[in-house]
Amino acid sequence: MCTVAVLWRPGPAWPLMLGANRDEQLDRPWDAPAEWWPGITGGRDRTAGGTWMALNRHGVMAAILNRHGTLGPAAGKRSRGELPLLALGEATAEGAAARIAQTVDGAAYRPFNLVIADAFCAFFIRWSGDEPLSVTPLSKTTTMLTAGEPNDLAEPRIARHLPKFRSTPWESWGELLADNTPPAQTALNIPPLHGFGTVCSSLLALPTTSSPTWLSAPGPPDENPFRPVSLT
Repeated sequence: MCTVAVLWRPGPAWPLMLGANRDEQLDRPWDAPAEWWPGITGGRDRTAGGTWMALNRHGVMAAILNRHGTLGPAAGKRSRGELPLLALGEATAEGAAARIAQTVDGAAYRPFNLVIADAFCAFFIRWSGDEPLSVTPLSKTTTMLTAGEPNDLAEPRIARHLPKFRSTPWESWGELLADNTPPAQTALNIPPLHGFGTVCSSLLALPTTSSPTWLSAPGPPDENPFRPVSLT
């Protein structure tokens, strides 16, 4: 169960702030964020070739999360990691969301949550598996996503941590992402268990006029410092 927290507040010079933990099978190989695709910087899944989070040269970001009960690949289904790359073929978040809505057949994938954003708008895209694919603008506040619905307080992880994200400056979100205190089912930074756990972490800020800031921890964020990602 991955986690994405997004602070969307149009108006300031830095209108979008994001924190994300990637939870995955520990033996699934991956590469740290870099420009693995022309004009797109992101973490690369070596198994399927896609990404869980990426940013293009226009300042548009996309992050994909599994929904409940859909971890891993399935026969006959495409890799969800290709969806952020498809979205980031566009120069704006609005165009990227429209491209996903207009061209993606949800049934070709296992259910997913997808966040697409730039400095001017932000969207939540959901494919639940039994309803039409939906595109919803994110509220102008802090939104937290795991494997279900945004800000769903019935999700123990969201109930525990959403108030912290809303009261903590983005500059300190790394401390929240590193939290592995028990119980494990509500920790943001999942300790290794049965070959699964938190494998990396990111802090991303998108400005209106300057260059984005992306900090990445190339492993569990309680053990690995956040360092700048090279953005060209």
